[in-house]
Amino acid sequence: MSYNVQPLRSQTEIDDFLFWLRRTSSPKRDTFLFILGINTGLRMSDIVKLKVKDIRYEKRPIIVERKTGKRKMLYLDNLQEHIENFIKGKNDDEWLFPSRQQGGHLKVNTVYKQYQRIAEDLDRKDIGTHTLRKTFGYHYYRKTRDIATLMEIFNHSSERVTKRYIGITSDEIGNTLADFRLGI
Repeated sequence: MSYNVQPLRSQTEIDDFLFWLRRTSSPKRDTFLFILGINTGLRMSDIVKLKVKDIRYEKRPIIVERKTGKRKMLYLDNLQEHIENFIKGKNDDEWLFPSRQQGGHLKVNTVYKQYQRIAEDLDRKDIGTHTLRKTFGYHYYRKTRDIATLMEIFNHSSERVTKRYIGITSDEIGNTLADFRLGI
């Protein structure tokens, strides 16, 4: 597993990313995909394959994760207004994030390429599709300090794996060493 992709650690970084998403050829779709990702912690492969009916009727729908094959409840209570605005006028069987070219859903690789262009605009080399999932995890942990629940949400095997995944381990090490000096 690669850990070079990082979360967006501040509201300013999130706002900067949204600034560039609002300038894409499909700003409504692209910003909602981002908002859904940073508020659910879903993998991009699960986000792009959602259909309108998957989130229209319940605040806590259950999906089957592509990677693990496990059932996962989505907690969408805090996104209801955004969901309603985004799906207004759409049919249940439509892809939530349709592709303009294939008539199907957005591909993970397409989102990745878009995020790479935005990363370039932001002068960053640590942005990818996992940035959304890691951003969710990072902010969830900073707010709650509940690593056990986050571990469960991410389906990780240990707290250590979860902390490393969201970049907390490197932050904590950096903070403890910030003022550490010997012999100076």
